[in-house]
Amino acid sequence: MAKSNPVSQSVPGLRRLIRFLSPYIARQRPLLAGSFLALLTGVAMRALEPWPLTIVIDYVIVPGRSGSLNRLQRLQELDPMTIVVGAALALVLILGLRALCAYAQKVGFALVGNRVLTEVRGKLFEHLHCLSLSFHNKARSGDLIIRVIGDIGLLKAVAVTALMPLIGSILVLLVMGGLMLWLNWKLALLAMVTLPLYWLPTFVLSKKIQTVSRTQKKRESAMASTASESIGAMQMVQTLSLEDSFIDQFSGQNQKSLKEGVKARRLLARLQGTVQVMTGVSTALVLVYGSYLVLKEQLSAGELLVFLSYLKAAFKPMQEFAKYSGRLAKASASGERVMELFDTRPDVVDEPDARPAPPFRGAVEFDRVGFSYEPGQAMLREISFSIAPGMIVALVGPSGAGKSTIIRLLSRLYDPDQGRVLIDGIDIRRFTLSSLREQIAVVLQETTLFAASVRDNIAYGRLDATDEEIEQAARLSNAHEFIAALPAGYDTVLGERGVTLSAGQRQRIAVARAALSKAPILILDEPTSGLDEENSRTVVDAVRNLLGSRTVIMITHQLHEAARADRVSYIEQGRVVESGSHTELLEQGSKFAEMAWIETGEGGQS
Repeated sequence: MAKSNPVSQSVPGLRRLIRFLSPYIARQRPLLAGSFLALLTGVAMRALEPWPLTIVIDYVIVPGRSGSLNRLQRLQELDPMTIVVGAALALVLILGLRALCAYAQKVGFALVGNRVLTEVRGKLFEHLHCLSLSFHNKARSGDLIIRVIGDIGLLKAVAVTALMPLIGSILVLLVMGGLMLWLNWKLALLAMVTLPLYWLPTFVLSKKIQTVSRTQKKRESAMASTASESIGAMQMVQTLSLEDSFIDQFSGQNQKSLKEGVKARRLLARLQGTVQVMTGVSTALVLVYGSYLVLKEQLSAGELLVFLSYLKAAFKPMQEFAKYSGRLAKASASGERVMELFDTRPDVVDEPDARPAPPFRGAVEFDRVGFSYEPGQAMLREISFSIAPGMIVALVGPSGAGKSTIIRLLSRLYDPDQGRVLIDGIDIRRFTLSSLREQIAVVLQETTLFAASVRDNIAYGRLDATDEEIEQAARLSNAHEFIAALPAGYDTVLGERGVTLSAGQRQRIAVARAALSKAPILILDEPTSGLDEENSRTVVDAVRNLLGSRTVIMITHQLHEAARADRVSYIEQGRVVESGSHTELLEQGSKFAEMAWIETGEGGQS
């Protein structure tokens, strides 16, 4: 069974990665063609480079020796200094053209690599946002950031500094090999004897570098995840005095990453050193046998010089090939991790016949819906209920009963395992995701604000909103006064996750965002949870301003808020156990009544 070459061993899936990149590369075809033209011209200049010196040696310094160039009678008739000056000018011209081609080649390949991988990074970021919530709930954010920034960055560096130059190196090797065979096939075969000694260490050491690099990338991802988790929850970390614990955890991962990095560098240095030794052995063999041919007048001194120059030029790509193999081996883990993300498909996607949703009236229906996050662990069981347009429905019940799952299904963050979710009598899977979600406004228990201005955070509710509409939404949510008091008003840039605001202020901005969307369906998931009485009252007043004629689904443990609903549905163990008005449920002595009695001392006893 034939062995694969070192590059394919260093980068598993390289062909698949290239196939994936080919559409992006095709868009850079003109620049790529120009870069290859510069590469070919540079190879030609490298082939011509030793000949001016050869002419000086064979026609001026050691004239009369046998060789192919001695047949050029016109050169023999020229004055020696004329030959020297002409050769010197030719050498300057050749080296100048070679330098110009090298510049054009490097810049061209760098532009191609940067453009392609920059576009891929954008596609990867876009792909991550298309993946379902089930994926993101299990993934670690630090690891994903490393893949988008670090792994793509390494692939870009490899594409610019290794993969594309590697093509040029292979071309130089082929050209120089052909020229050496043309000059003296015996010397060429002698030089090629050492080739197997190049591939063996490259093959073995590249696999080791790949293994070490893959481990190092996992260490780096673990470090990033630890840093992301601790920094993102700094208040909790400092409150619980967990600084030393996270520091020790990060330091341990950091030290292991250091050891893996040093090990990879040692392997790479060993690989390059081995190749250099083999280069010296091959050059020595050619020098000995070539000098013998010169003394026997079977080869001119100038031709030996040309051959040694071509041999050096051929060995340089081989030395670089060893270096590139190491880089490609280090990048193999990154390529695998990037392709792993691209291979991950979202669970929730637009159906083939999905169409944009028309303006909703707001009728919501769950028809025998069943759902589980994990196989065999049902969260919802045969859930069925309907909500008329403009109705306010409160979902109450113990934690973990499935209330939040119901609203996630309505927004199609997940799809049900059984049954249907309908809006205005149409299965929501028949609508495109974007048109569905833009007509459902959500105010969550944990408000997410972004590191942007207050104006921008509100405008995320509707990106085309005017400044007047943003301010009107802020007034509606009782947020205008505190926003106006901020240092730059609506242009004040918030800290990440809105940490520069109080919990009540963050909730009111979230309510303003929902108000701006003017969505016909409003979801409220414990919007006052964790707030003190004053902030809670302010947020409640802001929410009341939103209601209007919207269909409202409200998850709450605040029973006085449930009292305002047209209907209260008590959820327990994934089922709607009872449903009715607040008054009806209290009079029936139901589980809701028990809940009211325990929490407020009101309601009947069962």
